Amino acid sequence: MGEFTDKAAAAGNKVAGNTKEAIGKATDNHSLTAEGKAQQAKGTAQNVKGSVKGALGDDI
Repeated sequence: MGEFTDKAAAAGNKVAGNTKEAIGKATDNHSLTAEGKAQQAKGTAQNVKGSVKGALGDDI
């Protein structure tokens, strides 16, 4: 995936993760809250990956 694709996927994961976390907190569902936090972390990692590809090129 290229820089743009990685960053778009990252944004999607961050939004979905944030939503899951909020619903988990509102319903006192600890499992869903944890799943949301994990998905947000995945989005952060994808964003970093996209930034690295932008700096060094998509061939990495």
